[in-house]
Amino acid sequence: MPAGKISNSRFSDLIDGAFDMTDTQAVHAPPIAESEPCGDLCTRTLAMPADTNQNGDIFGGWLLSQMDIGGGVFASKTAKSRTVTVAIEAMNFRKPVFVGDLVSVHASLVRVGRTSVTVHLEAWVLRRKEMHSILVTDGNFTYVSIDDQGHPQPIKRDEPPISA
Repeated sequence: MPAGKISNSRFSDLIDGAFDMTDTQAVHAPPIAESEPCGDLCTRTLAMPADTNQNGDIFGGWLLSQMDIGGGVFASKTAKSRTVTVAIEAMNFRKPVFVGDLVSVHASLVRVGRTSVTVHLEAWVLRRKEMHSILVTDGNFTYVSIDDQGHPQPIKRDEPPISA
């Protein structure tokens, strides 16, 4: 298997804990209580016309990929190694993103397992002619620390995370 690839048969061995969803859990986003971004700024980019869907709106997949890039940067700093995305939990698309919005992705640590790092990511936008950022999307992403052969490896906990 190529480096960085993880087989489905090993997926359950990679993450530390289960992601259980039951019919009784809410599927809607909780109310927005935050007025400022939380966590470390990981990426910042401008939403461009090339990032739109067939209706002219910024494509949700583009925003998700920006969040995954930012989360990967944060997870790699935390694990002090290569990491790969293994799960995305509870993505909440709260508000639309428009062409010209400045999109910032902020990350905060949720937990560090034996081989995995769970990161809470928030995407905030600053719109033209606006003075305050708006939370548009958030979710929890889980990454697994891997070695050069693409195998899961334990996360070293004795050193502080690498700072950018």
